[in-house]
Parts: sequence; structure tokens; C-alpha cells
Amino acid sequence: MLGVTNLPTYLAGLVLIILLPGPNSLYVLSVAARRGIRSGYTAAAGVFLGDTVLMTLSAAGVASLLQGNAVLFGIVKYAGAGYLSWLAIGMLRAAWGMWRTRRERSVADEAPTAAAADERPFRRALVISLLNPKAILFFVAFFVQFVDPAYAYPALSFVVLGAFAQLASFLYLSALIFSGTRLADAFRRRRRLSAGATSAAGALFLGFAVKLSLASA
Repeated sequence: MLGVTNLPTYLAGLVLIILLPGPNSLYVLSVAARRGIRSGYTAAAGVFLGDTVLMTLSAAGVASLLQGNAVLFGIVKYAGAGYLSWLAIGMLRAAWGMWRTRRERSVADEAPTAAAADERPFRRALVISLLNPKAILFFVAFFVQFVDPAYAYPALSFVVLGAFAQLASFLYLSALIFSGTRLADAFRRRRRLSAGATSAAGALFLGFAVKLSLASA
């Protein structure tokens, strides 16, 4: 079909890959839990755009450029790791504040903070998605296995594979968004639970940063 081979195998692998936790899905879940469905989908839109850009770059051969240029790969890699670290520190600082005030009840429990209001989920999710050179390499390494080399229009094959990937991502992120809104009520009622969840998210983002910084082309 349009130069795509072994479509059932591709779909099965795609589902398994998307279900693996990563900074994109974790951030969307976090936004939905803190700010609701609309903000969750705003963040998800940033992820969709970022993934579309990465898929396009992969099809255009940027993955080969990154793979063959250690300096360029290192620049993008450490920029991504630094941004994830910055997000993690912000989450851990917020969690520390929650732990210190977990017994206090105030208007702040019901209203978003100024920092939350200025968060701009779309832009942040887009940057998280783009600053990941391993994602570009992944897309080309995974997609190329299911493109018929004899097909006259390989770009069309990439489009088909990318469309399936975006559909699967949309369904998965939608599930996370609606789960996140259910968690929001529990977080508002229990500051200790909210602090613990924020701490865990911060720790995971630090882990993503370390993993990315140690990655090789």
C-alpha cells in the first residue's frame, strides 16, 4: 500500500513504542492534571507539530546529517538535555513548595499561580519535542524498515507511516488528558499527593535529561 510494507507489524511496533513513557506524554499528562482538558490538548498540539517537524526532517535526510556530524549532534543533544533539566528543576522547586505548605489551605489551592498562567503549554511541548535528536534518528530508523525501496515515491510512504503515527499518538494522548483531569480533583484535595506527583515528574524529567546527554548518534 503506497510503498508501505508489513503494515500490521508496523502498527504493532508503533503501539508498543507510543506506550513507552517519555517527556512528551508525561508533560501532556501533567498539564491536563493541573489545568484541564483544553490546556492538555493545547500541549498535545505542540507535540503533534513537533513530531511532524521531526518526521519531515527525517524524510529530508537530516537524520543522516546528525548521525554523521558528532559536533552538530552534540550541540542539539546537550541543548535538549539542558532544557529538560531546567523543566525538572522547576517541577522539583514547585514540589518543595507544596511539601512545605501541604497543611495550609488558601485561595492558592483553588486558583492557578502566576507561573502556571504563563506556562504556555503549546510552546513548551513543542520545544520538548523538537530538542530531541534521538527522535529524528528513531523516526528514520523505524520508518525505513517499512518502506519499499523499489517504490517510486518514498516520500509518500513516509507520509502514510507518519499519519498512522500521529493517529496513534492522538489516541494515546487523549487517554492521558482525560486521565489527567480525573487526577486533578485528587491533587486539589490532597496537597501531599500533588507534591509527590510533582516530585516524581521532576525526577523523571531529570532522568530523561541524563539519558539524552549520554546518548550517542
